[in-house]
Order: sequence, then C-alpha cells, then structure tokens
Amino acid sequence: MKNITKEIEVESTTQIEFADITDKVTEIVESSGVRSGIVLVYAPHTTMGITINHAESMLMQDFMRMLYRLVPVDDQYSHDLFELRRDRKADGRSNGHSHCKALLLGTSESIPIQKGKMLLSDLQSIFAVDFDGARKRNITVYVQGE
Repeated sequence: MKNITKEIEVESTTQIEFADITDKVTEIVESSGVRSGIVLVYAPHTTMGITINHAESMLMQDFMRMLYRLVPVDDQYSHDLFELRRDRKADGRSNGHSHCKALLLGTSESIPIQKGKMLLSDLQSIFAVDFDGARKRNITVYVQGE
C-alpha cells in the first residue's frame, strides 16, 4: 500500500476565485504509481473549499451569483465584530461571509483511482475555491492505494 502526500500552491487574485487544479492533481496521481486507490484533495483553510463540477465559463458566473445571493458580503456577521472578540487576535479581515461560503462547499473531495487514472468524467474538474482572496494557499493532495 502506497501513501503519498503532496501540496499544490494556489494563488487567487480576486475575492472569490475558482481555481481549476485538475491537471495538477492528475500529475500527482500519475506520478504516484498508484493503479487502484483513492485521492483526497483537501483545503486546510477555513475560508476555502474544494468541489468538483463542470469548468464552463457561464456556469462559473452562475456559481458566483448563487454564492453572493446565498451569503451576501454586506450582511452582518458576528465574526466581523473584532472589538467583541476575546478568544483570538483578529487578522484584520472582515471575512465572516467567506467562512459561511466555505461551509457550503466543504474542505475536501475524494476521487477513486482505477487503472492509474482518476474516475472523473470528461465534464468534471476539481476546483479549489478561495472565498477570501487574494492570497496564496496550499492544497493537500493525498494518494493512497496499490
């Protein structure tokens, strides 16, 4: 049984950004030598998510519109009331909305591997979604199998 862990660096340039990381994950899976197993793609961040969907530009606009409608930036978030926090030092970002958006997606996706390839359809892509850009982030890719 092989266990391989690698990191992918993603740099966002806008507040919400869908970064297609499919090719980078594919490279890691193929170089791992795992023929049958699973790959876990994980974002170790509380304002970022991982999802699988279709990489079509008009659909990306729909996703953005949905996220802004469900979790508006200009709503009131208790997280953003820095003066009331006693448990931790604030990082200076009013990003309660980013944490809430990340809750909708989740932090990871698991993809089966068969015959050395991820079982993604031709229309599926893996996205690291940053809800609190612009910044650099690391995504953990864990491959396990034989």
